[in-house]
Amino acid sequence: MPRFILPLLLALAGLVLFGHGAYIHAKALVAQVLLERAFTKTIATGRETKPWSWADTWPVARIEIKRIHASAIVLSGSSGQALAFGPGHVEGTPDAGEAGVAVYSAHRDTHFAFLKHVVIGDEIDVTRSDGRKFRYRADATSVVHFDTSGIDPLAGGHQLVLSTCWPFDALTPGPERYLLHATMIGSLPVSR
Repeated sequence: MPRFILPLLLALAGLVLFGHGAYIHAKALVAQVLLERAFTKTIATGRETKPWSWADTWPVARIEIKRIHASAIVLSGSSGQALAFGPGHVEGTPDAGEAGVAVYSAHRDTHFAFLKHVVIGDEIDVTRSDGRKFRYRADATSVVHFDTSGIDPLAGGHQLVLSTCWPFDALTPGPERYLLHATMIGSLPVSR
């Protein structure tokens, strides 16, 4: 009997780890459905709409990259709790379409996993919660240490940075961040 205990414990541990990973991805997918509904209602009513009653954040934008069929609803703030449900708009940076550098951050294994497929020249559409839509063109990438990004939110022009952990396929957290830099190329008709 004792020789079956170790394989049983290892199988149980594997099942728990698999379940935890599946839970994280399932939570991310379900959250985006609820966030999409809240974002649509926010645009229609002009009032911030929380995705669920106990949420301490709300949707502020939608990021879309049509070439790779990627879309994500962005939350206000970039706390760890907010990033569990979607990308976050980094505090202290302007909104998309405003002068300066708008920064959005998300996890590499869920909401910003698509960043590894973005290439220079791709168009990125950002729709704000007021319905205004802005188009950016990806023009550079960089890998930086988390506390030395070099991003100046008050820099001139109309810039966008999408940020996630690096490297993309790592299994453990690390100090490096992947930054996708983009420059605004125009605004699009208002969504309502």
